[in-house]
Amino acid sequence: MSKVKPTTIDQYLAGVRDDQRVALEKLRKTIRAAAPLAEECISYGIPAFRNSRMLVGFGATAKHCALYLMSASILDQFVDEVQDFGTSKGTIRFFPDQPLPASLVQKLVKARLAENKGMDLNERGSPTKKPGQAPERT
Repeated sequence: MSKVKPTTIDQYLAGVRDDQRVALEKLRKTIRAAAPLAEECISYGIPAFRNSRMLVGFGATAKHCALYLMSASILDQFVDEVQDFGTSKGTIRFFPDQPLPASLVQKLVKARLAENKGMDLNERGSPTKKPGQAPERT
């Protein structure tokens, strides 16, 4: 990894090993296909995508690559599908020669899009009662 902090995903990818770059470029294309309106950015030093809020990120370490779901709850919906990969809170680790299946990445990204949309609706005043709010009188 390069010591210079990247400001674009291309700069980040230029600083990783060739095998990791190939795997992460494939992952980037899959994310882009699943969320074509999402904006690319660098967040916390890693490549990421955001729509109205952070969507997903990805990166490389000395030993593996990772997809960061920016959500602790999404993995619970895909336990069976991620069982062959290392996971921790909101993260799926994989090796460059054993990349995440594109179909799984698409499902994960779409689940994150739906989760973000739900949070956006709640913030805009969905019909759900908010804490401390008096019940509506009819």
